[in-house]
Amino acid sequence: MTRLRTPLKNARGLGSAKAGTEHFIQQRITAIALLFTGIYMIALLLCNVHGGYDAMQAALAHPGNAVVAVAFLIAMCWHACLGMQVVLEDYVHTPAWSITLMLLNRFVFAIAAIAGVLAVLKISLVAMGN
Repeated sequence: MTRLRTPLKNARGLGSAKAGTEHFIQQRITAIALLFTGIYMIALLLCNVHGGYDAMQAALAHPGNAVVAVAFLIAMCWHACLGMQVVLEDYVHTPAWSITLMLLNRFVFAIAAIAGVLAVLKISLVAMGN
């Protein structure tokens, strides 16, 4: 018996064809953000390498440096979360484990981003108070 349905009709309703593109674009945007903020952070660290903690604290007291540090942390955690999601989607095939690890992935990177942002804010705000 031959089917009279076209391949497009067979594919409809099997899921969105847009989610992969959105994920791809997010990875590229965070990679570009990491490129620019990473270069800035490396330069900031190299300029203050001999001054130790006090020099870095003074550098983060400037709002521009603190904003770039926060942007770097957020972009880094978001990019890493997207990358781990791809790895989990490719290598974890059990539905229960997949859902559990996807949630854990998001949770761990969200906590890491929040902790990093709070650390930068604490260092910069303490330095501004001195």
